[in-house]
Amino acid sequence: MNIQPVDFSGVYAANALQNLRNTAPLVHCLTNDVVQSFTANVLLAVGASPAMVVDPTEAAQFATIADALLVNVGTLTLPHADAIRAAVQAANRAGKPWVLDPVAVGGLTLRTEFCLELIKLRPAAIRGNASEILALSGMSASGRGVDSGDNALSALPAARLLAKQTGAIVAVTGDVDYVTEGERCLAVSGGDALMTRVVGTGCALSAVVAAFVALPGDRLENVAAACRVMSCAGELACQQTRGPGSFIPAFLDNLYLLDQEALA
Repeated sequence: MNIQPVDFSGVYAANALQNLRNTAPLVHCLTNDVVQSFTANVLLAVGASPAMVVDPTEAAQFATIADALLVNVGTLTLPHADAIRAAVQAANRAGKPWVLDPVAVGGLTLRTEFCLELIKLRPAAIRGNASEILALSGMSASGRGVDSGDNALSALPAARLLAKQTGAIVAVTGDVDYVTEGERCLAVSGGDALMTRVVGTGCALSAVVAAFVALPGDRLENVAAACRVMSCAGELACQQTRGPGSFIPAFLDNLYLLDQEALA
């Protein structure tokens, strides 16, 4: 079934953001070493609460306490993999949602095999660029490390397939973000190319997706809301800055100040 993407409603995004700010979900981030501080600051700015608990024993314990878990394999090592397995299993036992960010999957063996193992453990959502989603679904991809060599629309069939295979909401992000549960698909526009010139915006988006999947309501629309919140804050920040050095503080400020008028 080839159902065309539907433009996502900014009104829903605004309501979801207000819900998130009211509940301040606690997000357990097993993320890569490069982006931990930025990810924590993004979660705080948007209204969620971040935590980074990485020891395998503590990670499993904390996954039952947190409202959602983020798994990001950007700087994967074997000890990191042990902590991730323990946390995912604990989150599943506790009924807590978890999100996979399959950074650079397809180009490297360890992370590719590990993510193929993880997607069998029922992630609530998967967020990746086009090449990562193509590779994770078993299709041919042309990524180079964290950089996608494919566009998001070309990866939409792979995203739909992956969603059906895993039961996850799959977000394939790019110039336009596409969010699908296998049949329905929402298109989220916005953002700016400058967002790709700083480290961590995609990784932070995955953490924000984890915060939004902790909310009640339609999970497909909640994931799309996370994408719209980040793209809208990025758009506003890029209007106020001259380059990547000034982008990050402007981006955090706009996340913090984001309101219903800007989103809707």
